[in-house]
Amino acid sequence: MNLLHLKYAVIVAETNSMTKAAEMLFTAQPNLSRAIKELESGLGITIFRRTPKGIFPTPQGEEFLGYARKILSQVDAMEAMYKSGAEKIPQFSLSAPGAGYIESAFGSFCKTLDPKIRAEVIFAESTPNRTITNVTDSGYNLGILRCRRTQEQGYKTMLVEKDLRFEIICEFDPVILMASSHPLAKSTQLTREELARYTEIAVADANAPSLQLSIARKNDIDFDTAQHIFVSDCSAALSLLSSVQGGFMLSSPMSAAALKARGL
Repeated sequence: MNLLHLKYAVIVAETNSMTKAAEMLFTAQPNLSRAIKELESGLGITIFRRTPKGIFPTPQGEEFLGYARKILSQVDAMEAMYKSGAEKIPQFSLSAPGAGYIESAFGSFCKTLDPKIRAEVIFAESTPNRTITNVTDSGYNLGILRCRRTQEQGYKTMLVEKDLRFEIICEFDPVILMASSHPLAKSTQLTREELARYTEIAVADANAPSLQLSIARKNDIDFDTAQHIFVSDCSAALSLLSSVQGGFMLSSPMSAAALKARGL
């Protein structure tokens, strides 16, 4: 086993594609496939399962990848610490769901940084489980989870088991977002029967990277509409509200200024 093979496996898990991973790693796909097979053979486990929809980690693979990320993160930290003449640059990293109120707060934080001081600030839009992994395995300083009330206790239990400190920063009731030109936009009250005639746009929050897309889709359907559009990030969903006729989505509240800017 070598560090390069660990890196290969982590990138394949992030992209769910040998082709995309090979492009990111600047290597030929056959070489990458061979390296993964050698890694699996050496460990005596199956790290990935191949499906028509992509490559996804097995349960054993998820466990292995957790260790691999920790090892790679520690190697990077060690190299940075002992590299002669290396400048120590302050870093801050946040892993959080895509949401206007979080992005606004992050922007306000960035404005407080002294422009004369070199620093690296990272904001990664992530699902809840990926955020937890980013904090425990990838060295992120802070993570923000957003979940339904029915999921709250499950996440609290997970955070306690992983020895992570946490606190609730806000609670809210979700709202329906739609374009200002939507036929129902002027309504003061909405019923499920009215919304059923239109297209629901949902952000497919796969939670665990190995979760099959079909299961993720069922988890993210809120309304029994004739058509559903699934996207992987919040920004794409908000853009579709303006371009898909009759589109709507369940969302966290947005400020009046943000709604106006997007024509919602």
